[in-house]
Amino acid sequence: MKKVIITWFLSLSFIFNAVADEGMWLPLLLGQQVYNDMVKKGLKLSKEQLYSVNKASIKDAIIIFGNGCTGEIVSSKGLIFTNHHCGYGAIANASSVEHNYLRDGFYAKSTSEEIPTNLTVQFLVRIDDVTKEVNDSLMGLSGAARASKQAAVMSHINSRMSDLSKNLETRISPLFKGNQFLAFVYQRYNDVRLVGTPPESVGKFGGDTDNWEWPRHTGDFSVFRVYATPDGKPAPYTTTNVPLKPKYHLPISLKGVKENDFAMIFGYPGGTNRYESSYGVQLATETNNPTLVKLRDMRLKYMFEEMKNDPAIKLQLASDYASIANYWKFFKGETEQLLKYDVYGQKKKDEEAFIKWAQSKPEYKDLFTDLEQTYAAWRPFSMHRVYINEGILGSPLLAFATSLQQLENSLVNPNASAEDIKKAVEAAGTARQNFVKSHNRPSDKNIVASVLQLYYNDVPKDQQPAGLYEAIRNEYGALDKASTYERYVDQLFTSTMILRDAKWNGFARNPDAKTLQQDLAFSLANAFVKNYQSKYLPLYQQFTSRNNEWGRLYLKGVKELNPTKVMYPDATFTMRVSYGQVDDYQPRDAVSYQNVTTMKGVLQKYKPGDYEFDLPEQLVKLARAKEYGPYKDPRTGDLVVNFITSNDITGGNSGSPVINGNGELIGLAFDGNYEALSHKIAFDKDLNRTINVDIRYVLWLIDNLGGADHIIKELTIRK
Repeated sequence: MKKVIITWFLSLSFIFNAVADEGMWLPLLLGQQVYNDMVKKGLKLSKEQLYSVNKASIKDAIIIFGNGCTGEIVSSKGLIFTNHHCGYGAIANASSVEHNYLRDGFYAKSTSEEIPTNLTVQFLVRIDDVTKEVNDSLMGLSGAARASKQAAVMSHINSRMSDLSKNLETRISPLFKGNQFLAFVYQRYNDVRLVGTPPESVGKFGGDTDNWEWPRHTGDFSVFRVYATPDGKPAPYTTTNVPLKPKYHLPISLKGVKENDFAMIFGYPGGTNRYESSYGVQLATETNNPTLVKLRDMRLKYMFEEMKNDPAIKLQLASDYASIANYWKFFKGETEQLLKYDVYGQKKKDEEAFIKWAQSKPEYKDLFTDLEQTYAAWRPFSMHRVYINEGILGSPLLAFATSLQQLENSLVNPNASAEDIKKAVEAAGTARQNFVKSHNRPSDKNIVASVLQLYYNDVPKDQQPAGLYEAIRNEYGALDKASTYERYVDQLFTSTMILRDAKWNGFARNPDAKTLQQDLAFSLANAFVKNYQSKYLPLYQQFTSRNNEWGRLYLKGVKELNPTKVMYPDATFTMRVSYGQVDDYQPRDAVSYQNVTTMKGVLQKYKPGDYEFDLPEQLVKLARAKEYGPYKDPRTGDLVVNFITSNDITGGNSGSPVINGNGELIGLAFDGNYEALSHKIAFDKDLNRTINVDIRYVLWLIDNLGGADHIIKELTIRK
């Protein structure tokens, strides 16, 4: 079984030859060629110090933080560093208008003041190769039959290798588009508490304007702690839990960085598609990305209008707004970079070479003919799918109304008992209470009215729900006027029982399917979603199945074409390590960016009272006095705030530790640069940079601005 892994890990065609600093490598399987290159660039650690099952290693300090970020253990008492934007939701949930930790920051003075959250963290226990077991079960299968069997086999293995009594969870990750299968075993801890956070004006300094941009001056960090039972076992929150004693924690270096310094980043990159076809690139740039950006732009506009004038609404919407905005700008930038560097043309050229090689190979010779037909069949419906996910379900009200389909199913089921229906109604009622508490009606009304008109204008008329828009026109007016949709939405928000307690309570006392189905919000959401689910979702599933089968065979063919070159698997939110160097870059003619930013730049951007560039008065005072103490950088004579490296990362790496050649923490990765936002599909060896917050800025903020020197004393600091 080990042979299967090594073969795949060390094979790549001329099409995909990894360039300098490219690659998100599995730390368990660092080939000698890759490891030697790491050592050449400055790594001083052995492979076993990076990853070991039997001994404490860096792997044991790296955690999945929440559901989509990375964190690292930095003390012997379970202290966690991650990004501010990773902890953002927990910080917002802990805040109130009276105790606004999001706005003002927070540091617990002792463990008794640390704030419980709903977060969990997961430690990687081990990785097992299950490729042979999975592939043996798939012999002779292809397409949808193969996908169905693969899902069943993986589920069975996951269940067999998990032990929920010990919070051990196994998740198989298909790599190289289903040519390799590794089982990742995690242990989940579910008592995670907020220890500290800078004010949002520091943690999000620069806001959307600076997002994905360099130069950057953001203090993007937050501090948490993981707790366990006294004997170190996972347990839900209780006051008897104690800080976890980890297997390993990262030491911290105060030496700083300079040009060409080695840097490696451990973490959980969420997903890349580096082996995407030219057809996929074309669909992304022509339809999927522009439609997503258009719909998110609309949603953000209406949310921001409500947030900017009311601190309570800003708290209410802050987490959702940040999440929507982050990838609004990402997909906008991705499209621009894919087009600018003609990634479609590059892919096409590579594919032509493969097609020429495959002419005498029966298994591969028709791959691209089949792929062209697959995309041709799906392309007419692709915009519709984006409109459902980003438009219709982009409305919080319509998304919640859609969730009531489960309740409808219970109500129309002739075999459902009275007890079953009661439980379904109670579950829906609890979910509704939580929804209403977090719902901002003014922004959502505008979103629903706008998306209804955009959907009508953009989605082909023959794909729209039958009779829906005719009914709106007959009762509310012409479909080319915004006022028509505004009147309709006024009636919807006024009448729906989802937003009216008395009406919902009456329904809950005597629930019936007809009342639910006639509710204006439910019927509207249902019209869109069931229309899509019944007619177009099966087409998308067929498209996905065929595209996945193409990807599997394509990479299998790539392996046969040239089996001796180094390759890496796409990111799959599994532990990876990337390596590179601290490095300047030149994004365009006559423009050169240095590799560090300093407090001088923070003060230059500072705009008192500005939504994105304001700062706490105390920070400004300390910065102007240049009171940097041991955190001052000897090279610049200033406090280094952010720095850039050539590491290969993507979403999910947020919060990842940036580690020097000695295994010491020097920063936290938090962003990429706009000039290389094609990185999910195509890595740019010249322009790709990872933006990191310097660990000395983190410590200065905790120590000097936060007054939390007890946290500093808990760390292992190397000067």
